[in-house]
Parts: sequence; structure tokens; C-alpha cells
Amino acid sequence: MNKLKAKVTIITGGAAGIGMATVEKFLAEGAIVSAWDINQEMGDALIANLQTPDNRLEFRAVDVTDESSVNAAVAAIVEKYGQLDVLINNAGITRDATLLKMEGAAFDQVIDVNLKAVFVCGQAAAKQMVPQGSGVILNASSVVGLYGNFGQTNYVASKAGVIGMTQVWARELGRKGVRVNAVAPGFIATEMVKKMPEKVIEMMAGKAPMQRIGEPSEVASAYAFLASDEASFIHGTTLSVDGGLIS
Repeated sequence: MNKLKAKVTIITGGAAGIGMATVEKFLAEGAIVSAWDINQEMGDALIANLQTPDNRLEFRAVDVTDESSVNAAVAAIVEKYGQLDVLINNAGITRDATLLKMEGAAFDQVIDVNLKAVFVCGQAAAKQMVPQGSGVILNASSVVGLYGNFGQTNYVASKAGVIGMTQVWARELGRKGVRVNAVAPGFIATEMVKKMPEKVIEMMAGKAPMQRIGEPSEVASAYAFLASDEASFIHGTTLSVDGGLIS
């Protein structure tokens, strides 16, 4: 416990799923958390459910694809807390269709949220972290970014792009004291997945050598480890949290 004590952390997409589990994990480890999401109502519920006695959790309604909105939020956080230690680029969406049926708007939406927003938030955070001489940026990729997936041209392109960006940033920022890594979750039991038909869930579980789907808390634990000083020499890598799916 407390391996992230007083580390000021931004978690995008923090009001649900893996993001919410990560907010909870970071609070348990002593971090100061700014959870970002587009949905104010969900953010209010997050604060009501997870707020600590010492008020280490705040919520901001931020459009992560909007550069001015992101820059303003980062500036406000730094003004409030005096620093920024960790950014977790967790926000993401899907708009699935096969190549022959996918519309351009659906492709653009996924690239904007899953890839462009990672760039926008990463750049804003790096501009604060580099002068500090310290910081950690963690980007959400996916196992499908490593092997592809039927009907997900846009999603796979975005998640493969995140891996490439992570490697570039590692080369650029490592010498400046900022560590950068990616996490590639496999099939995870988010609320969205739990609503799928039981047969589909069983099919997903059967693909992994561990014969089950993962829990959001297991991905959150990977983020917490990579953000901590315990991972001080881990840099430029993509950690799969997938029950052996990519093995």
C-alpha cells in the first residue's frame, strides 16, 4: 500500500470500466487522482462512491480530443497541486464493422478518441513533466493491436498506433526523466462485456490459456505497478494483461 503516495495522477476515461477500477486502485495506493470523462453524471457518481476522507479524488469533464480543453485541465491541475506525476491514457471507444461495411465517420471517431487523444493528452502532460525532470505516461493499447481482430479495422489501427507512439515517446522522453509504457489488456469483464451473451463471453474466455476473462482490477494493478518506483527501469514496453492470449 501507498506505493503511489501523493503522486498526482490523471486517468482519462476514469468514470467506468477499467478506468474506474484504476481510479480505485490508485486511491488505495495513496495517489491524488484527477479522473477525466466526458460524462458529468458518471463523474458525480464516481466522486460519491470513491471519494477519500482527505479529498484525494477530483473529477473533470474533459473532451480528450480537444486540445484546448486538455491543456486547460492540465494547467488547472498543476496550479492546484503543484505538479503532475502520472498520466494514464485510458479513454477509448469502439465502432466495429468489417472493412466493406465501415463508414468513414466511424473510422474517424475511433482514431480521434483512441489515438489522437493519446497524442493530445500525452503532449500536454509531457510539457509539464519534462521541466519537472520526472513523470510517467501510460497508454492503453489492446491485445488486438498486436494480432488484429475481425471487424475492427479502426480499433486495431488505433491500438497498434498507440504502441508505436509509446516507443517513440520512450526514445524522446527517457533522457528527460519521463518513463513511457503501454498496457495491452485482453478480454476484460467490464460492464459492456458483462452485457454480452453468455456464449460470447465463454468464447472469449476459451481463447486464453488461463480459460477466463480478466477483471478490471487486474489491469488497474498493472497500471499501478508501472506508475510506481518499483518499475523504475521499465521503459518503452507494452505489457500484455491477457491471461496468456498473446504467448
